[in-house]
Parts: sequence; structure tokens; C-alpha cells
Amino acid sequence: MKLHRNIDPEMFQMILDSIEKLEKEKLSTETKLKLDFSGDYPADLIRFIMGPEMGLHLLFIPEEFGGLGASAYEIAVISERMAKMDLAIATSFLVVCLGMDPIRVGSTPEQKDKYISRIAEEGLMMAYGVTEPDAGSNVQALKTKAERVLDDSGKIVAYKINGQKQFITNAGVADLFTILADTPEGPSFFIVEAGTEGLQPGKHEDKHGIRASNTSPLILENVVVPAENLVGGVEGQGLKQANEVFGYTRLMVAAFGLGGGMASLERVIKYSKERIQFKTPLSEKQGYTHKLIVPHAVQLEAARAYIEETTIKLDSSEEDRQVEGSIAKYFATEAGDKMANDGIQALGGYGYMREYEVEKIKRDVKILTIYEGTSEIQQNIIAMFRLRSTIRSNGDFYESFAAKLDGLPEDTDAPLLAQTIRAMNAVIITARNCKLTNYQYVLFLLADMMTWCEVANALCLKAADAEAEIKHSSDYMKACARLFVREAIEKVYINGLKIAQGCDQTSEDVKKKLEALNVGLAMRDIIKDMDFIAAELVSA
Repeated sequence: MKLHRNIDPEMFQMILDSIEKLEKEKLSTETKLKLDFSGDYPADLIRFIMGPEMGLHLLFIPEEFGGLGASAYEIAVISERMAKMDLAIATSFLVVCLGMDPIRVGSTPEQKDKYISRIAEEGLMMAYGVTEPDAGSNVQALKTKAERVLDDSGKIVAYKINGQKQFITNAGVADLFTILADTPEGPSFFIVEAGTEGLQPGKHEDKHGIRASNTSPLILENVVVPAENLVGGVEGQGLKQANEVFGYTRLMVAAFGLGGGMASLERVIKYSKERIQFKTPLSEKQGYTHKLIVPHAVQLEAARAYIEETTIKLDSSEEDRQVEGSIAKYFATEAGDKMANDGIQALGGYGYMREYEVEKIKRDVKILTIYEGTSEIQQNIIAMFRLRSTIRSNGDFYESFAAKLDGLPEDTDAPLLAQTIRAMNAVIITARNCKLTNYQYVLFLLADMMTWCEVANALCLKAADAEAEIKHSSDYMKACARLFVREAIEKVYINGLKIAQGCDQTSEDVKKKLEALNVGLAMRDIIKDMDFIAAELVSA
């Protein structure tokens, strides 16, 4: 895999070093815990991050508007690093990108020149006003209305916006808002300046996690914005513009999931080497390493491979990558959440105490499976779109995955994954033919099969690539690939049986393909691979 870089490597390392310095000097564990306890928004810190000394927001901004024009890969790396530092700060920072995205993808040249240049030069804080109290993730249930304001000749000169937004990050501190409202021609984004009459942030929410980020409702009462602040100058383009950025923004949230999971994993590994139980460190006990470390390390490595693969696709073309973004977000945030949960378990009673930070990480990471579309929303998107691709291609969509895997080395278990994907293909087609895809539960079972197979595919490809950039040894990557392929086999076999047995007349082809997976044999050497991964992790 050839990862894309738009920034000089030396400069990019300087950016990573500046984040390291920021954490050491301004975000000690004590400071993070204090902010978490009080729920205070660290305005000075965020302004510093976006100020002339750091200017980290310039990563998101194209070069022609004074930014660094970072690639999707580079932004994913920075997002992971920010999340490892602190998810509340990372969330406040990401919203600069999210709030700007409707302008970036949908604005007129004049709007881009005016606003993106200002965001770059002035370090404007952004807020993205889409979610509503009764709509949740269903943006089509929009109730906020934008009424046309006409002059004497009937020309549209402004819009009057009324409505309410909910759970808006940065709502109480933003300088600039992108607000989705329903116009006569359909949902549309508007650029609204802070301080506009009638635009009123509500009370700051007292949250379970990411407590140092600002989250508030947003009330709009007769907010008048000039017609030139309609993004793109054409009504009804809002949902299209939102969908265009989902593949990108959800990938960044996936990187947050990876970063949050790694923050917990690294603390658990460190603790395992220091904590002595029954005269030996926890790092030497399989009941600890093979339950609380290795499975999570494998899933996070798989998440990283899929995130990297998706950045390559985003950086290589303008094609919509909404489904890849959904797969990345669903898998990586759930993996990060599981690791964060077991981070508390791994530290035992200490994990339950605030000062060890893992309980804060757990509370912070949980939001990642909710914002930018819940895990269930992602499952629905994955199943519906991949089902469509499979049926329209008569199975060739996933067969193309399997054919490529056939040629990879056996020490990654790629050929076994190819067989698994072919079995999944048969299940998908049978479920469709038997009309079982009318049931949302079946769609969710399919989504999990599709997700695990596509993520396993990315990990196998990375493990087999001699030029891939890896943190661990080549043998470690191959062991991770083998273990994760086994997870994919389990998903396809168990979910496939549930779906296939739901048909009035079970497809014999599906039964044969599932039985041919020989799940028992596929589990060969599982302990050996887990031993190897555990040894490399604790020796690092």
C-alpha cells in the first residue's frame, strides 16, 4: 500500500513533535483529570492549538487558501495522536474540519475564498449544526426551516431561519456555524456568523465523557442570513453535501477510536509488566495477556490497516467513500470501546480509580460509537449499500476481493479468508432471494460479516506487503492477520447459519460453503499466535 503524503516528512514530524510537546507542557494527567472533573472548556488551550504558534487547523485547509493541504492519511495520523492525548480536545479540534466541510465541498468559489481563507488566517472556531432533538441521526427528519426573504422585485435577498439543534460541539464557543435547514427546495446549508441576532447557544451539557469539550443545544429564532450565505448558492443541496463528507469525517472518528483504544492498550501493557501477582508479572500470565491484551491489539491493528486502506482510496479519487467511512467508523470505534472497557478490568481496582485515567478513557471513547452516526446507523448503511453492490454485480463485488486474496501467501491465511468471503457471498445472495433482507436484524448480521471480511482483507494485504509501513515485526503482522481471519470466519459461520436457517428452504449451496469453512481446523495454532503477539508486545 502506498500511503499518500502531501506534507514534507520533516515538517510532518515537527507537527507530531509539537503535539508531544503540547501534551507534556499543557496537558499533564493531572490537568486532564482536573478538566474532566470540572467539565470546563479549555478555551485558551484550544486557541493556542489554532493560534500562530501551532496552527494545527491548517492541516484541514487546502494550500490555495493558506493551509497545509494534508492528505487523508496525514489527517488520520494526527487524529489518532490527538485522541491518544485527549479525546475531548481532539473532538473540539475535529469540529473545525467538520464545520468547514460543507463550505469545502459545496461552496461557490467566492464563498470558499471568503470563509476558508478567514478560517486559516484567523483560526476561527467552527460548529456543525445538523443534529436536532427529535431527528437524531435522521437528517431527513429536519424541522429547522429557512424561509425566503424577498425584496420588492421578488428576488431572494435573505433567509429567516427558525429551529433548534441538539448536541452541537463548540456551539457555545464557535465563531462560525454551518447550519442545515429546510428550504422550499429541500435541506440546505447556511453559513452563520456567531453573534447574529436570534442565534442563541443553550446551556452547556453535563456529559458522561469528553467533558472538556463544549456541547450545547442551539436555538435559532428569526435568524436572518444574507442569500449569499446559502452554501453553493442553490437550495436543496444539503444532504448531498453532507453525504460527500461522511466518508472523510467518519474516517477521522475511526482514527479517534484507534487512538483512544491505543491509549488504553499502552497503559495496560505497561501495567502488566509492573504488577506482580503470585511472584510473577501479569505479562507472563495467559489469563491476562490472551484475554485483556492480545485480542484488542489484533483488532486495533486490523482497524489501522483498514483506516490506511481507506485513506488511500480517499486520496486517490473523488469517488464517494461513504460505505468505507462507515465500515472504518463502526469497526474502529467499537474496537476502541472494547479495549477501553477492558483497560479498566486489566488494572483491577486501580482501573476504577480516576487517577489512573483508564476509566476516563472509557467514558470518553464511548461517544465515538454514537456521534457522527451511531454504530447501528453504520450497520444499516454498510448492509444496504454492500447488498446493493453484491446483487447488482451478481456476486462479482466480493468475488473480486476473494480473487485477489487467492494469490497472497498462505502464512497470512489470505486464501482461507478468500474461501470465507465466497461463503459470505452465497449467504448474502440467499438472504436476498429469500426476502430475509426485509428484516433489520438480518441486515445487521450481514453488516457484521461484511465489516469483518473487509477489515480482514485490508489486514491480510498489509501483512503480505513487504513495503508496508509497520510498527511491529513482519511476523507479528502475519500472526495478527491469521488471528483476525479466524474472527472473520466465526462471524461468517455463526451469522451465516442464523441467516440461512431463517429461509423456508435452506440453500444447500450456502450450507455446503459454510460447512467447508471447517471452523475447527481454522483454529489451528491459535495459542501459538497469541503467545507470539503477547511476547512481542510486552518486550517492546
